[in-house]
Amino acid sequence: MSEGRILVSDEEGNYLIKLVGDVRVTLCGSLNRHMETIFGSSDVKNVVVDMLEAEGLDSTTLGLMAKLGLHCRKQYGIDVQVFCQNPSILRTLDCMGFDDLFDIFQQVPNINAKLHSIASVNAEVDEIRKQVLEAHKLLVQLNPESSNDFTDLIRALESDQ
Repeated sequence: MSEGRILVSDEEGNYLIKLVGDVRVTLCGSLNRHMETIFGSSDVKNVVVDMLEAEGLDSTTLGLMAKLGLHCRKQYGIDVQVFCQNPSILRTLDCMGFDDLFDIFQQVPNINAKLHSIASVNAEVDEIRKQVLEAHKLLVQLNPESSNDFTDLIRALESDQ
């Protein structure tokens, strides 16, 4: 798998997040910071997550995607659009209940956005731990059947706080 990258675009309230390669917890501080920028905007019209070039997403990345979807639905009344063709990622999204939260498409979108790399964030260990904990709690909230998969991790992270 190739090293993960996150590219973004914001054009007049239309936000695009493009996940490329193997997106892991090491990028989640940067992703979370960018999402906070979206959440701080009062003019959000559309949010798209392009996973067409993603090779893999870890559970922390999935948890942050859940956070994005839940916030956009609650605050802006919109569902995040996800574009993905990777059968493994699509299966994971389905098993985790993301099909109830996102509008998932397998075709290639016609998007002409000027993408730039997301700003790198070197988060402190405590901040990373907090983000990982929040992400996994959101995954359990989204799909309670996944609690068996994440209970030990959540307990360990909570005991470290």
